[in-house]
Amino acid sequence: MFGNNLPIPAVSDTTPRGFPSPAQDYFSGGIDLNRHLIRDRTCTFIMRVEGNSMADSGIASGDEIIVDRSLTPKDGSVVVVVLEGELSIRRIRLGVEGIRLETSRTADPGLRVDELADLTIWGVVTRCLHHV
Repeated sequence: MFGNNLPIPAVSDTTPRGFPSPAQDYFSGGIDLNRHLIRDRTCTFIMRVEGNSMADSGIASGDEIIVDRSLTPKDGSVVVVVLEGELSIRRIRLGVEGIRLETSRTADPGLRVDELADLTIWGVVTRCLHHV
């Protein structure tokens, strides 16, 4: 998924708080983002988000999301769905009244999915990668 599976160098210290340790330059560890971010390589995909319907949940237009198709969504999971042929990212609510798909906009009441609707839960979003 990321590059050629080369670990990215990591620093041993996470927050500056005074004089840095002279030994800090000798940290030899690294982070393999594939191992850190992806549970199952065969079922995981990266998708770029278009639109801001989930911006209040921290997922904005231009971000990349990591989607795992092997996970079963739970109530409250952020999912990628195909509803009536349209691909969307929504928060899923599972209740006695059925399935409801919500954006993060507080003014948006969400959409109750009719049991006869053509709905496919494509995958569960596990991470969001932001540009800074």
